[in-house]
Amino acid sequence: MPIYHKLGEIPQKRHVQFRKENGELYYEQLFGTIGFDGMSSLMYQVHRPTMVKEILSETNVAPKIAIEKGMKARLLKGFEVNPQNDFLESRTPLLVNADIHIGLAAPKKSLRDYFYKNADADEMLFIHRGTGTLRTQLGNIPFEYGDYLIIPRGMIYQIDFDTEDNRILFAESFHPIYTPKRYRNWFGQLLEHSPFCERDLKLPQDLETHDEKGDFIVKIKKQGVLYEMLYPTHPFDVVGWDGYNFPYGFSIHNFEPITGRVHQPPPVHQTFETKAFVICSFVPRMYDYHPLCIPAPYNHSNIDSDEMLYYVDGDFMSRNNIEKGHITLHPAGIPHGPAPGAYERSIGHTKTEELAVMIDTFKPLMITEAALKIDDGKYYQSWLE
Repeated sequence: MPIYHKLGEIPQKRHVQFRKENGELYYEQLFGTIGFDGMSSLMYQVHRPTMVKEILSETNVAPKIAIEKGMKARLLKGFEVNPQNDFLESRTPLLVNADIHIGLAAPKKSLRDYFYKNADADEMLFIHRGTGTLRTQLGNIPFEYGDYLIIPRGMIYQIDFDTEDNRILFAESFHPIYTPKRYRNWFGQLLEHSPFCERDLKLPQDLETHDEKGDFIVKIKKQGVLYEMLYPTHPFDVVGWDGYNFPYGFSIHNFEPITGRVHQPPPVHQTFETKAFVICSFVPRMYDYHPLCIPAPYNHSNIDSDEMLYYVDGDFMSRNNIEKGHITLHPAGIPHGPAPGAYERSIGHTKTEELAVMIDTFKPLMITEAALKIDDGKYYQSWLE
């Protein structure tokens, strides 16, 4: 995220002595990406961050693949993913490939008994139901319905929920998640035609600094294995930091839709990107205003990308029998488009209230065993007259 931010106390220069009141040094840690060439933040910690007391366990949490290859359009009933108390155990991967794991979670309890770090992937958490606070090494971010939370890989965090009714769409990206390049100038600032700008972002605030010793469990996910590590000091011991690599939030309700006289293609809804997939936001907007326009999307072929749509709220004009929490998968290689009748009945309508998140991947998505359990089994036939 090319925007500078800082919290807490930091020295005037990088890589110089920075001491506590008792004369001891704070420990400097560079939280960086792409070697030393990408975005980074420089944090100052009370205790040495490299201390590990024990590795308590190693658990294989790799998704179980049911269908590796396929051409079948699918509808997954997302709210049939059962709630679970534990945050990590509630995360259910559904559609995966080497670039991204997409899934749903319905955690009932806050993540407070341990800390979590994804060492492999940037994370996108989309909050469908629930409110609370994302608590991280670099500060806290309050969240609510409609918020995207972008958490860079390697960030240690906990998450507090205000209630037990929480629903989350998540994506683990093995490539950095950025704002779309075409919306930024060469300095990284979001341009005037961008559908959102820097002031829409929720940056970390309320930096927690814990000078505590004891037994602190950090669960670290790497290469499909969850390692339970025991640390002798509290992970949130940062007294200050600055830089460009940090978690942030963005509300889908702050996405300003781009419209036109005739139907606009899906890239106008793009919100985030990587080199392997894009994330788009479909929000309430005015329809096309050409006198002969057809507001429903035209049929189009997925020749080189799989399309996943997560339905959040509102009236999904182009589909029939779609409910909140449903996921549709339109695989590469075959065309898809409006359900029967949707094309015709859209004529004359002036606006839509739909709210949805789309992820288009450039490599095919595999179907997990968990996804098959909530697959309606007949969606691929829904375009028959």
